[in-house]
Amino acid sequence: QVQLVESGGGLVQAGGSLRLSCAASGSTSSINAMNWYRQAPGKQRELVAGISNGGSTTYADSVKGRFTISRDNDKNIVYLQMNSLKPEDTAVYYCNVILRWIPRLSAWGQGTQVTVSS
Repeated sequence: QVQLVESGGGLVQAGGSLRLSCAASGSTSSINAMNWYRQAPGKQRELVAGISNGGSTTYADSVKGRFTISRDNDKNIVYLQMNSLKPEDTAVYYCNVILRWIPRLSAWGQGTQVTVSS
């Protein structure tokens, strides 16, 4: 079992920056990848960025060049540096870890609100 605690959300003006953090605890040796998702009201939850244990990253097209995902493997923390924020980035951001791929098993944080004003 893995527990995730997120921090760093808040209110920021368009063009500003925020850094989200997610600390994992529990059975952290089972973690295969760490991800950030987001969900805006009335929309599906979408993958924003992901990073594997080996450091490979993936990003949604809408955030490429603006967001950077990174992790501290020793401390089991994943970060999301968000620059040049836009109002459409407003959403609840969720930390996610992949524990097993087939059948898929994952854990989720409770989310942190990011609001970007124009």
